[in-house]
Amino acid sequence: MLEDLLIHKPEDPIQYMINYLKENNDDAPRICILGPPASGKTTVAMWLCKHLDAIRISQETLLFKETLPLTKEAKAYKERKQVCKRKIPNALWANLIQERLSNVDCIKQGWILEGFPENQEQAWMLQSSGIIPVHVVVLYAPDTVLIERNSGKRLDPVTEEVFHTTFDWPRDPWVQQRLVKPEDTSEQEISKKLLEYHRSFPGLFQTYQKILKSINADQPCMDVVSQALTYVQTRHRSAAPFTPRILFCGPPGSGKRLQAALIAEKYGIVNICCGQLLKEAVAEKTKLGELVKTYFDDDRPVPDNLVVKIVAKRLNTLDCVTNGWVLCGFPRDIEQGEQLQRAGIIPNRVFFFNLPYESIMERLSQRRIDPVTGERLALMSPPALEIQARLLQNPKDKEENIERRLEAYYRNAKDLEEFYEDAFYINADQDPRVVFEFIESCIIKPLPRKS
Repeated sequence: MLEDLLIHKPEDPIQYMINYLKENNDDAPRICILGPPASGKTTVAMWLCKHLDAIRISQETLLFKETLPLTKEAKAYKERKQVCKRKIPNALWANLIQERLSNVDCIKQGWILEGFPENQEQAWMLQSSGIIPVHVVVLYAPDTVLIERNSGKRLDPVTEEVFHTTFDWPRDPWVQQRLVKPEDTSEQEISKKLLEYHRSFPGLFQTYQKILKSINADQPCMDVVSQALTYVQTRHRSAAPFTPRILFCGPPGSGKRLQAALIAEKYGIVNICCGQLLKEAVAEKTKLGELVKTYFDDDRPVPDNLVVKIVAKRLNTLDCVTNGWVLCGFPRDIEQGEQLQRAGIIPNRVFFFNLPYESIMERLSQRRIDPVTGERLALMSPPALEIQARLLQNPKDKEENIERRLEAYYRNAKDLEEFYEDAFYINADQDPRVVFEFIESCIIKPLPRKS
């Protein structure tokens, strides 16, 4: 609650705290249980719910147990799937889950989301809705084991507990009689689902790697539950030092400069843009600036070692050291990242901005510059007519130049992501305020403290 007070700075702190206590429960579990088919997600989720008194949310409970306004629409898609093979859209799932998790029982008791998200797109949609789990448990086992398990799977329609003909058969004869075989348990169907899961998992891992725990599901059920319970009862510790050193990486047009400006303005840290820094060095006619000017005049790229010297010199000044900094536009490849590291510039928060190619092209091709104010404007939200008449397009924002810049970025992005292995990944194709809130939560939660 104190963290939120410092972040939001409400005009009426007392009323804010009263509302906070009515609506929020920081200790309530917020857990995702993920894994391939037949890995035991339902069993683990149900056991955790019993131990933690949390609300279990799954695709089945949302479709057949809830009476939410969107349930009817989702069930209609489910029924049509048999005819036209159309899946329930990701956006509809995300809205349905958001609607359910906003209920009082989930806020007070916490929730365990079983089997969702299934891919990175769904994870980003949950992120956009403000649904960010505290713990993510991923179950894994060899495909041969999962296929064998799936063939012996049985479901209790009354309690929804999952049993197995070989490994976990119930003792109660009444329970035995009412067990049913779930749909889609053929070997061909499970193989198809496993293939789809393996294709989607790398994206999920990238999104949740900071809060993710992998557990081998090919062991006794209670051992799996015990490991999962131990993990979800731990609190994450932040490695954040007192002074933030933030690095924004991403393709052109992903909104890095906007987010850097917002973070710098709110928290009083120094905003460093590599391109602007080079121009300032030239304008100030420093020794390094004179060297940069020769490359500018010949329209040649400035050598990495020269850029690193200028960036390192700026980041080692008193205001950056004491207040912290946010850097965007550099490094652009792994060699530049290694040079920064050797120069002693080591960020403690790295963010990679991701968005579709079409969105980048649309953003940059619609971008214009006001020669009077120097401000960047977008034609998608046109300014006054007198301003429109004087707007100019930067040659870099022409389609052929955009394609060349994007090709250069994506050619080096993978190696840079591996170099900054603890980075956060953001869906930048959403409202800038949503992106800012996610960045903010990764930087100041939990609040860094002096030792």
